[in-house]
Amino acid sequence: MTTTRLDAGRLLDLVEELAGLLVDTVDGGASVGFLAPLDRAEAVAWWTERVAGVAAGRLAVWAAHDGDRVVGTVGLEFPGKPNSRHRAELVKLMVHRDARGRGLGRGLLATAEEAAAAAGVTLLHLDTETDSPAEHLYRTAGWTRAGVIPDYAASPAGVLRPTTLYYKRVGAG
Repeated sequence: MTTTRLDAGRLLDLVEELAGLLVDTVDGGASVGFLAPLDRAEAVAWWTERVAGVAAGRLAVWAAHDGDRVVGTVGLEFPGKPNSRHRAELVKLMVHRDARGRGLGRGLLATAEEAAAAAGVTLLHLDTETDSPAEHLYRTAGWTRAGVIPDYAASPAGVLRPTTLYYKRVGAG
């Protein structure tokens, strides 16, 4: 498997594959902001909207490939406010269901953490569905639980679920 950071052009080239990954993730029950069933055209539109953020440097996206196939992704969103340039939000860590169990999620997480530190980011944060497999990944990767918000987001099935907030210090403080 190889993981590469995508520039705006490469992201646009991979929109269809990334849309397939997003549909698979939602169909698998992961709460990543969409309700099931996720229409492929909606997934394509969502990824296409990310291209401008990548081009402007507000978003960094990595794709993991198994051969020619995209099997995972992770992103970092950088805030534009002067008082928050030391932090970033980890977004859309996704691994295709048939590629799970091989450490790909942990590898993508480490890639984003290392890139954040290299960019001078010292604090990362994220939110994830409480009691989800993703929460276990973040906890075991050294992220600190900040708290739980009840009924924060609907699951892909439309049921309101709590969300746990996490943070991690990276790089030099």
